Amino acid sequence: QGFRDVGYHGSEIRTPTLDKLAAEGVKLENYYVQPMCTPSRSQLITGKLLAANGLYVNNAHEGESLKTMKLDSVACQHLLRFDWLLLKEVGYSTHMVGKWHLGFYRRECMPTQRGFDSFFGSLLGSGDYYTHFKCDSPGICGYDLYENNNAAWDHDNGIYSTQMYTQKVQQILASHNPRKPIFLYIAYQAVHSPLQAPGRYFEHYRSINNINRRRYAAMLACLDEAINNVTLALRKYGYYENSIIIYSSDNGGQPMAGGSNWPLRGSKGTYWEGGIRAVGFVHSPLLKNKGSVCKELVHITDWFPTLITLAEGQIDEDIQLDGYDVWETISEGRRSPRVDILHNIDPIYTKAKNGSWAAGYGIWNTAIQSAIRVNHWKLLTGNPGYSDWVPPQAFSNAGPNRWHNERVSWSAGKTVWLFNITADPYERVDLSARHPEVVKQLLRRLSQFNKTAVPVRYPPKDPRSNPKLNGGVWGPWFKEDEKKKKSEKTHTAYNLLQP
Repeated sequence: QGFRDVGYHGSEIRTPTLDKLAAEGVKLENYYVQPMCTPSRSQLITGKLLAANGLYVNNAHEGESLKTMKLDSVACQHLLRFDWLLLKEVGYSTHMVGKWHLGFYRRECMPTQRGFDSFFGSLLGSGDYYTHFKCDSPGICGYDLYENNNAAWDHDNGIYSTQMYTQKVQQILASHNPRKPIFLYIAYQAVHSPLQAPGRYFEHYRSINNINRRRYAAMLACLDEAINNVTLALRKYGYYENSIIIYSSDNGGQPMAGGSNWPLRGSKGTYWEGGIRAVGFVHSPLLKNKGSVCKELVHITDWFPTLITLAEGQIDEDIQLDGYDVWETISEGRRSPRVDILHNIDPIYTKAKNGSWAAGYGIWNTAIQSAIRVNHWKLLTGNPGYSDWVPPQAFSNAGPNRWHNERVSWSAGKTVWLFNITADPYERVDLSARHPEVVKQLLRRLSQFNKTAVPVRYPPKDPRSNPKLNGGVWGPWFKEDEKKKKSEKTHTAYNLLQP
């Protein structure tokens, strides 16, 4: 979901439920996630940065799910230590509905083994909204809908996934005792491609000429209705008065697939603001400053410690989280405990040809893709990704590279950018040449983060993941009796930086 893909950010798409919940709650207008699905979800689940959990790679194809969880069992156990089992320890029932996309090469990595009492949803990143089939490539296709640890053939009636997941949530709330605490993680597939929606949701968007934007609008309208139905269920079954609703997108919008990040720069898959600044808000009767806007720095890793603390759970002191408890920041308007965000260091992303240690003042190799935020300042190095401003497709036929008729200014060989995000949230004015001392300061901070970073393991595709070998279903394929054999093999590892 793009930054502009919500009514209260000026979208032409109607989102009355999201608008109302946000207006009555706290809007998060300095809130960040990762530029792709899996990295954001890993940070939500663990409260750890990518450099600490090893999931540097922006995405993992289904046949490469080993990239998401890594091949060795140690990696899976590493993530297991930072899951929602802590909520179960203080009496919570925990349920997940929707898109997992955090690896499944063996059963220990399934949601029900990661702190959830129940799971109903998909394991992969995308698939048909009605048939729930996913093709990774021609001939590599399989079914992807699960009830706990098994394919949900018997529960699949060909219902559009947004509506199907909402029905499941309603069933969970209806059957649970509202006097017992519950944690419900709902990860809707929408508005990810493929662009599909029931016909009646197109009614208000016939005038949108861009077909992808029109389909996207219909999908978002259905999602907005779904969230309204979930909220009504919370009220109906007696949960609402003691509930906390957190809404978050997991990355920026993809303009080619109908999303809009206007007026932010960049898109999904990039470290420009359009790829990582998220739509987010908190709605709860428990908030002290309802109807307010929070402009303090908040990151997706902050939800884990915030929710565990609110639930009066105990986080082991040995667990060095990167997230902060930001409840008082959101609820009471206090200063955020967070002063920086390591958006990422990706040592295996395409290197910038003109990057060098010299360009990084001998502190950092600017060929490496990285992005960091410290207070008002944001630094990018290497190749940050597609960097244009894409105007709203619904109202403009102008191509990219436009900002009120201004073209993006390119500098040959450039591998360092510095912006004051508070003063320039649209990243129009690069200040790296004007403030070299700030550049050096942020490069040193990158270097500090890098010293504690986990090396990247990047194994090749595993043909055993083919659904044809697993009853036509995407699912765990790694056998326990093979664990020892595979753990003996070395995997391609990448050092983050070498002088």
